[in-house]
Amino acid sequence: MSINQETPSKDTTNTLVPILIIAGLFFIFGFVTWINGALIPFMKTINELTDAQSYLVASASYISFVVMALPASYIINKIGYKKGMSLGLIIMALGALIFIPAANARTYWMFLTAIFIQGAGMTLLQTASNPYITILGPIESAAKRIAIMGIANKVAGALGSVIFGAILLSGIDGIKEKLSIVDESEKADLLNTMADSVITPYIAMAIVLVLLGFLIRKAPLPHVEAKPIEESEHGEKTKSSIFQFPHLWLGVLALFVYVGVEVIAGDTIISYGISLDIPASEAKFFTLFTLMAMVATYALGVFLIPKYISQSLALKASAILGVILSFCIVFTSGFTSVLFVASLGIANALVWPAIWPLALNGLGKFTKTASALLIMAISGGAIIPPLYGAMVDSQKQQLINGGIEEVAATAQAASFGYWILLPCYVIILYYAFYGHKVGLKKA
Repeated sequence: MSINQETPSKDTTNTLVPILIIAGLFFIFGFVTWINGALIPFMKTINELTDAQSYLVASASYISFVVMALPASYIINKIGYKKGMSLGLIIMALGALIFIPAANARTYWMFLTAIFIQGAGMTLLQTASNPYITILGPIESAAKRIAIMGIANKVAGALGSVIFGAILLSGIDGIKEKLSIVDESEKADLLNTMADSVITPYIAMAIVLVLLGFLIRKAPLPHVEAKPIEESEHGEKTKSSIFQFPHLWLGVLALFVYVGVEVIAGDTIISYGISLDIPASEAKFFTLFTLMAMVATYALGVFLIPKYISQSLALKASAILGVILSFCIVFTSGFTSVLFVASLGIANALVWPAIWPLALNGLGKFTKTASALLIMAISGGAIIPPLYGAMVDSQKQQLINGGIEEVAATAQAASFGYWILLPCYVIILYYAFYGHKVGLKKA
């Protein structure tokens, strides 16, 4: 039993415009999501945070997917995919506006609240757009369509990381040096001035999001629904509960750890480079390396799937590469290890596109609820990066207590934290080989 739209079309021009529109939405939340790589060191400086505290920037964004996914599913069931996407954009604009009072007050919890609200809007947007693009055409080519979305998402992320890196991290090395020698009054003035630099870009972001929210209501998006689950030829009863699909729940787990490693690859690499004593003026481009590696691999996936390789094979190769790169990161040092972190973009790119169709296969009327559960798995980005930060803080303190100077301890601890990647890729590897078939009948 497969997922498809009720009346699938052979004419690709019928789906071209919807695909381009949804790609535009993926561009939007890619831009907003991947500026976290610049926000983390920025927030760490202006609010004088530890590594673990600074990664709450990622937590605030991704934990909203747990809180809001099921409500988002309910909303989409009531108002439909298109109106759900529009509402998501408006909520994201509201979150952007809250950055203004947060910057004026230079209060960390207000920044986290703004990021959480933006995450809530992205939850609604993702809960609508991911299943929509999955069921817009044949399930066998869903990973190809999602890979196209990934290109839009990561190109936007690359632009966002570069633009916001230039805005937020410009001169941060000099500011850090001044903070260590000035008195408390001058320190407050420096930090307040630095915090104010987020106001203009977030006002512009809010305006763009509101305009797009209204425009999407007029967009020519056709109505699509998942194909109903039919009774088998042996007269077995149609499944009546979401809990009767173990391959879905294993997919949720795989997606949870995947988002965690994806966020680590994109959001820690700037801070990691800085910890290696690489100037922020250079390190601010490192997220771009990760995202461009993903874009190149997405393009390869568009070409190869499903004509040359299956979605499950793509997932297997990605997981194996992830395991290999995890070892490479912790057993190398300096800029070489930074390049291995960036190379995780290659291992990560096709995981999301492959897991979605494999997890939604055979869900029928449960597709919207299942999509909400998969969206909730994005919370891996809220939990796993702070665990990385906690590992770094703990290891750093142990090294300093052992007599290693702080600069060397910081670099070694940052590298040590990447051990957290290994179990995550092992879980993805299990899903690629066995997990996606659990509970499904053999053809």
